[in-house]
Amino acid sequence: MLRRFSVNFALFSIALDAALVSVSLFLAVQLRPLLNQLPFAQPLEAGSAQAPVAIYIIFPMLWVAVLLLFAVYDGRRNLRVVDEMSSLTLGCALAGIASAGALYLSFRDVSRLLFLTFLILAFATLFTWRLVLRALQRFRGFRAAERRVLVIGAGKVAEELRAQIEKYAPFGLAFVGFLDDERRGKEVLGYLKDIRKVVQRKQIDDVVIALPGWAYQRINLLIADLHDLPVRTWVIPDYFSLALHRAQVDTFAGLPMLDLRAPALSDYQRLIKRAFDVFIVLFSLPITLPLMVLIVLAVRLQDGGPAFLPQQRAGENGRLFTMHKFRTMKPDSTRLRLKGDSFLHKRADDPRITPIGRVLRRSSLDELPQIWNVLKGEMSLVGPRPELPELVERYQLWQRKRFAVPQGLTGWWQINGRSDKPMHLHTEDDLYYVQNYSLGLDLFILLKTVWTVLSGRGAF
Repeated sequence: MLRRFSVNFALFSIALDAALVSVSLFLAVQLRPLLNQLPFAQPLEAGSAQAPVAIYIIFPMLWVAVLLLFAVYDGRRNLRVVDEMSSLTLGCALAGIASAGALYLSFRDVSRLLFLTFLILAFATLFTWRLVLRALQRFRGFRAAERRVLVIGAGKVAEELRAQIEKYAPFGLAFVGFLDDERRGKEVLGYLKDIRKVVQRKQIDDVVIALPGWAYQRINLLIADLHDLPVRTWVIPDYFSLALHRAQVDTFAGLPMLDLRAPALSDYQRLIKRAFDVFIVLFSLPITLPLMVLIVLAVRLQDGGPAFLPQQRAGENGRLFTMHKFRTMKPDSTRLRLKGDSFLHKRADDPRITPIGRVLRRSSLDELPQIWNVLKGEMSLVGPRPELPELVERYQLWQRKRFAVPQGLTGWWQINGRSDKPMHLHTEDDLYYVQNYSLGLDLFILLKTVWTVLSGRGAF
């Protein structure tokens, strides 16, 4: 597993963050009297702004604990700068909320402006020292400790592995070459039987076995050849090409097995995403509930038909569920119908759409009932759109990878063209989201969705 920094550096980071939080609180106390000129500030004389000594201990401990929860000190999780800064930003936001709660339960007389100044200083200092460190490392050409990798096999999987190794070169991985009995070339360093000689001569740190399925009987012999050498040995099963999104080793009934449909989100990411969904939906209910009541009345009064349109859709991992929308077509119409051997998709000039339905579609308010699907856990606020089972049956294997995450009310496709883009391109957008998921990306998509809906681009 790649690490950007060692455990010792992680401990140094924890100590430095704790110290900077305390320094930020001290500076906020000193700066508070200088902010008296602000229109919303209550005037305080120099020396009158105070923070209890206990806060200088509580806040650093609280902030470090929250940042630990957000894996900010995990050298394996924060290889890219965007990953580290996203985790840090979200962690600081939650730490700020926790700090406000701690003050509410203890020292309520602390100036609110002083506390706000502290939050800004703490986030700025924690953010800045990390950016400065990365800039210095890049300026000095810093590279992580090199790990020299030898790949056993030279087929398609092995070539893909080499591309990934080269992509992670800044983090210390160095591709040395292949060993293969079938293929020859300057990157093929020898036959499989030469593995000990090549490992010792090239000072290999990691050996990755990427043989095709028919050659698996050779693996035992290869591992036996390496058993007394100080190298890490990895195996890429040829079954990975059959995985929905990724495969991982897990325990099933007490036995280690390869899960070909491992979810794209870790348990921690799933917890955070679910908590985020529930919080946003509950927070928005005072606005969305009255709006939904008005839409129900409008749809019913228009033609007397049902206000809601239930549809069976394919959710995460292809599991079917009933998704709800406001009806936007005439009561005797269906959104999709067969025409020959192909599906007729919705069009901007579809005569079946009602006047109110056209407004609902243009504003995307027809999707509003899906907040109940989100509350039930059948959908998420952000993710690939749930697809009709009839269309899923026509999917190719690569398209099914979009089901590796919870399906969403909005997503990367919606903010990049919506109905203007053909299906095969919207699947590529969905896969981009699956491969680059983060809570920061969810926030970006939600904010961008507001603008997309207001502009009405691609909505019909």
